[in-house]
Amino acid sequence: MTPDLSLDFETSAQQHYSAHNPIEQYVLLSKSAKGAACLELIKQVLEAPGVYVFGELLAMPNIAELQTGPSASYFNTLHLFAYGTYRQYLENQAQLVQLTPVMRKKLQHLTIVSLAIKTKCIPYKELLEELDIKHVRDLEDMIIEAIYGDIIHGKLDQKKQQLEVDYAIGRDIRQGNVSELGNFLEEWCDSCETILACLENQIHRANSEKQKRIKHKEAIELEITNLKKLIKVQGGNDSDEAMATDSGREITAYNMELRKKSSKSKSQKVSGAAKMLSRQMP
Repeated sequence: MTPDLSLDFETSAQQHYSAHNPIEQYVLLSKSAKGAACLELIKQVLEAPGVYVFGELLAMPNIAELQTGPSASYFNTLHLFAYGTYRQYLENQAQLVQLTPVMRKKLQHLTIVSLAIKTKCIPYKELLEELDIKHVRDLEDMIIEAIYGDIIHGKLDQKKQQLEVDYAIGRDIRQGNVSELGNFLEEWCDSCETILACLENQIHRANSEKQKRIKHKEAIELEITNLKKLIKVQGGNDSDEAMATDSGREITAYNMELRKKSSKSKSQKVSGAAKMLSRQMP
């Protein structure tokens, strides 16, 4: 009997998805959870490490039923973790579940994320107030925990007494804020298109300047080549003229030497003839 490969593939895909979406396993469990099991599930998800979004769980029918029942405090607490802050917990504790230390710290981390969405530089004073922390050292320890937990990325500026955030995880979005988010994304797309058009213009201008420089360089190289040829031709002509001058000087000197020899020979002949005549005379 051959194994059911499609079933194995689906199981593997579900495990892979759950590993990258920790809330998924709780969503699956909520389908069959009733009564006390449903309340225990909410406690587990609020304490679960790595779970920071809760919208999918809130939308499950078994969880949504708690909103109007005697266990509404559990639904309200889950709703607070999805959209609220620690300050809101302090102001509405009567309608919420008493938080454990783990839950409390998670909600404080989520509050830092909410503040980071509004501004990238959060003053210590605001953090101390929103997180209900008395001492700066405790605040910095909590921020460091959030950074090591990969909830936010940033650095502490102790001189300016502020947290500078470079990155923060996403939180659940209320249904009423979807249109606002859409408008924000449209504005972001428009900004990206404007920047892209500017970059394209800069690239076109840079390419034009490059072509001009290439043509200018080629013109200079051609002029240098022509000058070299001209200098070479002129150098050859000067050599020919020098050789012709030297040859003319050698011929003139040779002719003068011949004349000297001819004159000397003639004078010797005349002198010899005179001596012979003098001997013959009595």
